[in-house]
Amino acid sequence: MDRSGTEPIIYKPIGVIHTPFKEPRGIPIQPQRGRDVTGTVEVFEAYEEALADLAGFSHIILLYHLHLSEGYSLKVTPFLDTELRGLFATRAPRRPNPIGLSVVRLDRIDGCTLRIRDLDMVDGSPLLDIKPYVRPFDPAERLRLGWLEGRLGD
Repeated sequence: MDRSGTEPIIYKPIGVIHTPFKEPRGIPIQPQRGRDVTGTVEVFEAYEEALADLAGFSHIILLYHLHLSEGYSLKVTPFLDTELRGLFATRAPRRPNPIGLSVVRLDRIDGCTLRIRDLDMVDGSPLLDIKPYVRPFDPAERLRLGWLEGRLGD
C-alpha cells in the first residue's frame, strides 16, 4: 500500500439526496439557514438493512459529494467576510475533495426513503454516508471561532 497519500480513493454512493434546490446558486448557507426546507434521501436498496435503528435519532449527519462543484482556490473570500481566507478555515464548497457535510433533522423513514428537513444541499447530490448526530460525542468546551468570532450573532 502506498503510504504517501497519492493513491486515488474511490467511494461509491449509497443513495441520492433530493431537495428543492436545482443549482448551487441560492442554496441556504448551512442547514441552519435552510430551516424547515424539506427533502428526501433515497438510500439504495442494497443498504436498507443499515437503516435499522436510525429512526430513533432526531438529527443525522449526511456526508455527500458536491457533484456540481468545479475547481478550487486555496484562498477564498467567505460569505461573512471581505478578506481572503485559507480554504480550510472556511466552509466554501469548492474544495480539493468536494465533500459536503450537513447535520439535518430526520422526520421519519419510509423503507429506503428518509424524510429530512433543514437542508443546504443541491438536488441529486450523491450520498456517501449517514451517521447519527450525538451531541455528547462532540463536546466543544472553550470553543474558538477564529475569524468568525463576533460575526454570527452569538
